[in-house]
Amino acid sequence: MSDPTPPTDDLGWSLKLGLAEAMVPLIGRLHRDHGVTATVHGRSLVGKSVVDLIKAHRFARRVDDVELSLEGSLELLQVLCRLPLSPAVIDLARLTGAGDETAVRDLLAPLAAAAARGDRPAGHRDVVLYGFGRIGRLLARILVEQGQDPWGLRLRAVVVRRGGANDLVKRASLLRRDSVHGAFAGTITVDEQNERIHANGTTIQVIYSDDPATVDYTAHGIRDALVIDNTGRWRDADGLAQHLRSPGAGRVLLTAPGKGSVKNVVHGLNQDSLTDSDRIASAASCTTNAIAPVLKVVNDRYGIVRGHVETVHSFTNDQNLIDNFHKGDRRGRSAVLNMVLTETGAAKAVAKALPELEGKLTGNSIRVPTPDVSLAVLHLTLREAVGKADLNDFLRQVSLDSPWQDQIDYTDSPEVVSTDFIGTRKTGVVDALATITAGDTVVLYVWYDNERGYCEQVLRVARTFQGLDRPVFPGVQTPLAAQTGGAGSYSM
Repeated sequence: MSDPTPPTDDLGWSLKLGLAEAMVPLIGRLHRDHGVTATVHGRSLVGKSVVDLIKAHRFARRVDDVELSLEGSLELLQVLCRLPLSPAVIDLARLTGAGDETAVRDLLAPLAAAAARGDRPAGHRDVVLYGFGRIGRLLARILVEQGQDPWGLRLRAVVVRRGGANDLVKRASLLRRDSVHGAFAGTITVDEQNERIHANGTTIQVIYSDDPATVDYTAHGIRDALVIDNTGRWRDADGLAQHLRSPGAGRVLLTAPGKGSVKNVVHGLNQDSLTDSDRIASAASCTTNAIAPVLKVVNDRYGIVRGHVETVHSFTNDQNLIDNFHKGDRRGRSAVLNMVLTETGAAKAVAKALPELEGKLTGNSIRVPTPDVSLAVLHLTLREAVGKADLNDFLRQVSLDSPWQDQIDYTDSPEVVSTDFIGTRKTGVVDALATITAGDTVVLYVWYDNERGYCEQVLRVARTFQGLDRPVFPGVQTPLAAQTGGAGSYSM
């Protein structure tokens, strides 16, 4: 007769599952009732499965050399649920070790005081997606995921040109199924009579229009909305200002590099350039968002004398499936059969977010036959020599515990390939094993999901634009500050 006693590892896993299951309702309650996002070293726990919660706690060993205790996090969440709190990001990993409940209360006293004063946004802020292509649908998915946050962004409508009698059903199907990112996590129903899509409790009004200036958003109860234009049809201030002539539109955010006077904003770098008086802004390009944070931290630490950026970029809808006429050079050749050498404006665009790199960077791009995930190769000459181990250690620390942890990630796996980065929420992932150093010359390889990772950045800019940024408790200490003697506190 076999021994009925389960192996020790099975018992340990069962205990972890039980603790994570107990955490789920507490995380949800904090998010819905207080607008508090619980994280572990910057990784959000909201809406995560019990296995994802366990993995997040295991991830903490990369920072603290030990796994974060699930028991400790559960106790912290129970304490947080007893406190009056205003919207914030609270990092359980950094809060661990603060002491007993009294010490935690003291540390979070500013949030309790803000809650007592009623110092919080009046409610959610409306968002309209103008266009419903690759970026538009991914933005919709992310916004729906966050839809139960009463003090966050709320997707209210999408605006498209009617494509046929069954347009609404087809668009709902494209939201439900995605060849790259998989099935929608939830339920979707279609209300054809009212031209609405219902996704996980979020009602999305579908508005048909060929002219951004002719839509009356107030007719659908939408006011002071942020219109996220993901069509790319208009990229200068005059063109984008057409949206502002629509009743109910308050601001416009472009998901492409802006031209002329339009501010190009890369969150983590220059979002503070947005002012209350701004009505139009751009979230720059996917490549700019992927490389600018890495270039920023390397330049601040080592100084960049000059550099070249080469992107190995997945093909886009702008290219042809088979050879056919295209107004752009080479882009008329089959995207699925060829590597296509083309230009990129990312090197110049970086200078708009990082003026200190003006004139120091060149760039080019090779479009390749993959549908998503791209790779940027940064060939840099620095002010000083640096070894591979030191450079990688610096970038690793930046990715784990710094103001750029939302943008920069890091991997030292010898087996990763492009598909491993599909769905990556960080903007760029440094491939440490590929790093090359030779005196003052370095080559860095940065992977990025040019769809999902970029959409996360777009929504970070959107939250700043709409005044929905939240303080981080405890604050993040930047490695650069430790080296230069600065304070290093950070709120996002």
